[in-house]
Amino acid sequence: MSKRIAIIGGGNLGSAIAEGLLNSKFNKASEIIVTKRHTATLQTLKDKGIVITNNNNEAVRKSDVIILAVKPFQVSEVLNGIKNELDKTKIFISVVTGVLINDMQEIIQQKLPLFRAMPNTAIAIQQSMTCICSSNASQKEVKYVNELFKKLGEVVTIDEKLMEAATVLGACGIAYALRFIRANIQGGIEIGFDAATASIIAAQTIKGSAELLIQTGNHPEQEIDKVTTPKGCTIAGLNEMEHRGFSSSLIRGVVVSYKKIAKD
Repeated sequence: MSKRIAIIGGGNLGSAIAEGLLNSKFNKASEIIVTKRHTATLQTLKDKGIVITNNNNEAVRKSDVIILAVKPFQVSEVLNGIKNELDKTKIFISVVTGVLINDMQEIIQQKLPLFRAMPNTAIAIQQSMTCICSSNASQKEVKYVNELFKKLGEVVTIDEKLMEAATVLGACGIAYALRFIRANIQGGIEIGFDAATASIIAAQTIKGSAELLIQTGNHPEQEIDKVTTPKGCTIAGLNEMEHRGFSSSLIRGVVVSYKKIAKD
């Protein structure tokens, strides 16, 4: 029998996790509970058989796995409200940005398996990159949490000290990649394509490029070398982009995002 999962916080991320768990058949709809203060916006999940409630305590009491998916400023209030329902038999997973395991442990005041997971918005289509760290967890519990998120995309285990960096590279990285695609589309329109066709070409090209790296394990430069012929149009375009600061601006953006999240 599958573990029953309570998702505390039915916002965009919490709802996407619920959808992914259901679509991947990791859990039956009746084994997933999603909570939200105002439940009317969760009607789509309810129509699929997922249990919807505004009672966090009841959801935690009835579940084996708790996924905390609220906003950072809500964590203290929510944890204080449910901590009496938690015990060492339950697996607790936070997908909240910037809240440390120790911060949660201080509120909960008991030893139980605690995980932090940082997915990205591609979790909605089961293509997330999720970084995970844990405390007080057995190998069996670690395996279970990894299997859960592998149903929603790819998973890597990292030290908690890298979690903010993971947020930038993996979660903010979605926006960086999409901004590149948008620019490519605009360039495509300028050289003659209509917007719809340029969008298809740009998006599929990025998807194919990523799969090349994932499936072959090659460094990006190895794949770049295959399409940069001497005196060709590819190297001319790449050199112009670099002269305009393409790589350096992206690196600077990543570092600035990291400094912002680390400072806050």
